[in-house]
Amino acid sequence: MSDWKDRLGVVFSTNPDFKYESADDTSVETLPPAKQNLKIWLDRLKGGRVATVVRGFVGSDDDISALGKELKKSCGVGGTAKDGEIIIQGDHRDRVVELLTKAGYKCKKAGG
Repeated sequence: MSDWKDRLGVVFSTNPDFKYESADDTSVETLPPAKQNLKIWLDRLKGGRVATVVRGFVGSDDDISALGKELKKSCGVGGTAKDGEIIIQGDHRDRVVELLTKAGYKCKKAGG
């Protein structure tokens, strides 16, 4: 049974076989690396810290987490992967571009 908050727009149905389907039941299909178009940004965080951000990944949360884990491990730093972005602590743009290119992704540096 789904949570009642998922059904806030549905008040009543006369169909006895009615089954509510939420819109977020669809899963995102991950594009192959050759069709991905990733942009590598350098971002300044609070306190003057610097982070490398990979944007433009199209795919499931599991796949972006796996790619983020591999990039973090190869760079030897921490970070996170969520909301279609991979954030890696520090300025590792050159290393990230090299790793993604080796893996078959189309990527380039973006921003200033």
